[in-house]
Amino acid sequence: MNTPDLSRFAWRKSSYSSDNGGACVEIGLPPEAWRKSSYSEDNGGDCVEVAALADAAAIRDSKNPDGGALMLSGAVWNAFRTAIRA
Repeated sequence: MNTPDLSRFAWRKSSYSSDNGGACVEIGLPPEAWRKSSYSEDNGGDCVEVAALADAAAIRDSKNPDGGALMLSGAVWNAFRTAIRA
C-alpha cells in the first residue's frame, strides 16, 4: 500500500483542543477539496467555501481559511442544502 503525500494538506484542530492541552484529532484536506460558490465572483471572491467529504462537509470563510472550519454530518449538510434551495 502506498503512503499518500499529506504535505500539501491543510490541517485543522477543533477549537475544543485548547481545553485539553492541544491534544486533539486534526482533519486534513487537500487545497483542491475546497470549492467556492459561483456567486462569489460578484463580491470579489469573498465567500463561504465548502469541502465535501465522504459523509460530511467542511465549511470555512474564504477570507480567513486558517480560521477554522465548521464540520457538518452528511445528514445535516443535506438538510441545509435542501432548505436553502427551497
